[in-house]
Amino acid sequence: MVYVLKCWPVLGRACWRPSSRSAGEASSSNMALKEHGLHIFRSAVGTVLPGPMLKRALVLETSECPRLVLHGRPFELRGDLYLVGFGKAVLGMAAVAEDILGDHLVRGVISVPQGIQETLQHTGMREMLLKPQSHIQVMEGAKHNLPDREALKAASTIRDLAKGLTAEDLLLVLISGGGSALLPAPIPPVTLEEKGTLTRLLASKGATIQELNTIRKALSLLKGGGLARAAYPAQVLSLILSDVIGDPLDIIASGPTVPSSHRVQDCLQILAKYDLLNSLPESVQTVLSSSVTEQSTPEDYSHVYNVVIGSNRLALEEAKRQAEDRGYLTVLLSDVMCGEVSTVAHFYSLLIQLVCLSTSRISRNSPLKDKVKEALSNLAAELEIPGLDLSDAFRHLQESQVEKPICLLAGGETTVQLKGNGKGGRNQELVLRVALELHRVKSTAEGSFLEKFEVVFLSGGTDGQDGPTEAAGALCSQELVGEAEQEGFDVEAFLSNNNSYSFFTEFQSGRHLLMTGLTGTNVMDVHAVLIRARGSL
Repeated sequence: MVYVLKCWPVLGRACWRPSSRSAGEASSSNMALKEHGLHIFRSAVGTVLPGPMLKRALVLETSECPRLVLHGRPFELRGDLYLVGFGKAVLGMAAVAEDILGDHLVRGVISVPQGIQETLQHTGMREMLLKPQSHIQVMEGAKHNLPDREALKAASTIRDLAKGLTAEDLLLVLISGGGSALLPAPIPPVTLEEKGTLTRLLASKGATIQELNTIRKALSLLKGGGLARAAYPAQVLSLILSDVIGDPLDIIASGPTVPSSHRVQDCLQILAKYDLLNSLPESVQTVLSSSVTEQSTPEDYSHVYNVVIGSNRLALEEAKRQAEDRGYLTVLLSDVMCGEVSTVAHFYSLLIQLVCLSTSRISRNSPLKDKVKEALSNLAAELEIPGLDLSDAFRHLQESQVEKPICLLAGGETTVQLKGNGKGGRNQELVLRVALELHRVKSTAEGSFLEKFEVVFLSGGTDGQDGPTEAAGALCSQELVGEAEQEGFDVEAFLSNNNSYSFFTEFQSGRHLLMTGLTGTNVMDVHAVLIRARGSL
């Protein structure tokens, strides 16, 4: 059976209503860990849907002098009100914004993923769709989250709207994850194809989102504050749904309403790091060497007000509440989990081992525990996850008894260094690598302690799309690889070809895939580890 989550439009209503049972009643049920994990994941996504977040952030006050109030800060409407937006969650944000703004909205243009209107219509998520007589023009593009000609047309239309504004006008900008791909406007003579090729090369070599966006901004008319410059002297209010670790305004969607701090030297260092300096197209060399990327004096952005209205932390806090309601001792590790998937998978494997060793009466004082703890501490230091305090986490876990189930939560975004030509995504590859790591431990003589526990690991993208696939992610138990090998699957071969999606599709008919469809939001990924002693529930 495939885990298909179909209830996005009725979140908070019948099929997704939180259980009314007490924590004790919930924890004594026979619900499988996988079902708990699925509930925790969809609850996390549900709390960061665009509608509720926008309504909390934006208010229109009508009086003799109407004004918009954004997070408590008022802005008078002296002239016309316009709206632009770009990102995976922007369609739902725009629908709610237009309801709030009413007749004050003169015109809007939004750039959204290819096919999202049809998908939301098909799944019954009509509250994320614009009304038939909407003043907002919807332009779809960036299939598979890659810039294309359709997204380029949308970016040009948005730029033209912004350039026509006056000092009396107000521009509301809606930004969410996927905004970079949906707002491509390369600086001539760079072509869309040349910019895309360079970005893909960097991504395939493991470049971070920060590095990718530095290059994107240097080659873009609208990123790196370009949209704000185009809209000057109009007042610009930017509402941002963050899909970047740490919520840095200049990185989310490559910062179209935030001044860029990059310099030519920064770009050259990144390109040199990934051995691409000698293979740059002539057009890219021309732009990087021009004065466009070097501002001699700081620009005035006093006409811009940027606010983050939703983030990964918000999703994780809801996930924590749901896990605790179901009787789990829950620890929120970090909302800035990052790193290459193989390294992060090893981190989670060690973490799972240490939790099991720490909660097992038989192995609690085992020398193996100290060995695993040291390895985990060293790896955590290598990953350099801000705010990650494993000592504090394990102080909380010491409260647990063998019978108490444990839930560990984290969020962020990993990277994949492409070595093959398979089909997959960072979440699916992370899950499969965690499963392989646990299998290898279980196969050793000292790894038998894992048999005493049920373990489920889940990783899913909150946007419902993991890489160029229709899956949001996947989940696994520690038995997955063993079961796959019995059916003739070579898991390591799938991983070496970056072919995790094909594995999960072929193995047990896709049973371990998370299939949500596009969710209408995007705040990076959610990771959940669920552990309980066998027979404890």
